[in-house]
Amino acid sequence: MAIVKQLDKRSGITYVYESIAYWDKNKQQSRAHRKLIGKVDKTSGAIVPTRPRPSKTVSHSQLRPVRRSFFGATYLLDALGKQLELEEDLRKCFPELWDQILSIAYFLILESNSPLSRFPKWASLHQHPYGSSIPSQRSSDLFAAISEREEERYHFFRLQAKRRIEKEYWAYDSTSISSYSECLRQVKYGRNKEHDHLAQLNLLLLFGEHSGLPFYYRQLPGNIPDVTTVRRLLSEMDFLSLKKIHLVMDRGFYSKHNLNELYRKHLKFLIGAKLSLRLVQEQLAKVRGTLKQWDHYLEASEVFATCIPLKWNYEQEQVRKGVVLQEERRIYLHLYYSSEKAQEDESKLMKLLLQLQRELQHKERNPVHETLYERYFHVSESPVRGVKILAKQEIINDSMKNYGYFALLSNEVKDPEEALNIYRSKDIVEKAFGNLKERLSMRRMLVSSEHSLNGKLFVQFIALIYLSSIKKRMQEQNLFRTYTLQEVLDELDGIECYEGPGHRQQVGEITKKQTELYQQLGVEPPTSL
Repeated sequence: MAIVKQLDKRSGITYVYESIAYWDKNKQQSRAHRKLIGKVDKTSGAIVPTRPRPSKTVSHSQLRPVRRSFFGATYLLDALGKQLELEEDLRKCFPELWDQILSIAYFLILESNSPLSRFPKWASLHQHPYGSSIPSQRSSDLFAAISEREEERYHFFRLQAKRRIEKEYWAYDSTSISSYSECLRQVKYGRNKEHDHLAQLNLLLLFGEHSGLPFYYRQLPGNIPDVTTVRRLLSEMDFLSLKKIHLVMDRGFYSKHNLNELYRKHLKFLIGAKLSLRLVQEQLAKVRGTLKQWDHYLEASEVFATCIPLKWNYEQEQVRKGVVLQEERRIYLHLYYSSEKAQEDESKLMKLLLQLQRELQHKERNPVHETLYERYFHVSESPVRGVKILAKQEIINDSMKNYGYFALLSNEVKDPEEALNIYRSKDIVEKAFGNLKERLSMRRMLVSSEHSLNGKLFVQFIALIYLSSIKKRMQEQNLFRTYTLQEVLDELDGIECYEGPGHRQQVGEITKKQTELYQQLGVEPPTSL
């Protein structure tokens, strides 16, 4: 072995080689193998070693195959999260948890009938924000972490509320959620709206009437009636720094106290009113003969309607002064008559009366119906004639006289058609409750701790925002004529993407139908990066 120096005349650099001589049998002469080991420093004359070349050995990661995953439906949810600024708000409030929250929300939306124990399998086949598996124990830990951060949850509610249009009405309603776990503090026996014989908790939701999106929820014990929740709601409005509030509520929330509170807070409201109220009965008696005249007919709504301006006897107790302040406030009573509703009400009564009559004839009295037997029938029995049943026709007629009529109260809306349209928009809350119970697995709560309950409710609420946005866009584009919500998600979920080390993400084939669905939902179709 010898050291050989060689000058490169073009660069003026002298390179140093390690030369090893060998005999070339073919050419029958001496040859040499040369290996560059450095260059000569012009100043010192020392040999400066060359840097070692990187190894050409292929790493294990580079040998891994290209990863293929389902991408289309989660891409839709990613895009909606950015449009609604939902992802941004979650990042601000839960900087360490936001991606896990979104991934579980995605799973609840796309795998509506699957338990959370199936999440690892789903995660291995789909792209999602967190990008890794969340086993059952870690999901429980996540729910507990969310529960402990009550201020962060309220901060999220505040951010979402500010993104809603201030002038829109906020629909407010409640639902009952049954639970097998009676050890939870808020799970109580109460009036179950689905007639389940289980303990329950109640869930309250606030929805934007124009946006169609929820932005606040609260759970409370299952034995708390709707009418008593309004005062707490109003105090939380202050806590959430919400201003210029317009509420629309059904008649279950009506009480004189609640309306006084709404006036005291200077809030605008539209609320259903029971026909049995003296205020309503007095006015209905005055217009019953004229309400069904042609000039009161609303073609678009297919009802007869009128608006009656009234004075509300407002009362406010001033505890420090020991007096009750009394004033008159403006209120509008909207009265309606629907022939379709009248027929439905009459049909329900006839079916009820037939059922009661059969039970009495066959001596199969139902203890639940005892007050109804007494109200609608005279029942007598003798050894000769047997059971004799006579209907109380005057009582039946009195029940039927108000069929088809209904009433709304507002301190702002004067036009009866506008009031009815706003009130009917409250249906978005009832549909949202359907989404929660059917698609988001809330018909029965299978959690055993308060922490798990609070955290899971929050993640399900996030999923509800996405579902509500998709449903509203589908309604606006008339997509429900040809698709169900599940069919839309399934159609997009089939789109794949491909990833590999050193390669950009590639999106699989997208059909014309899938492209149109993205566009109709207000999202640009995905392209390869």
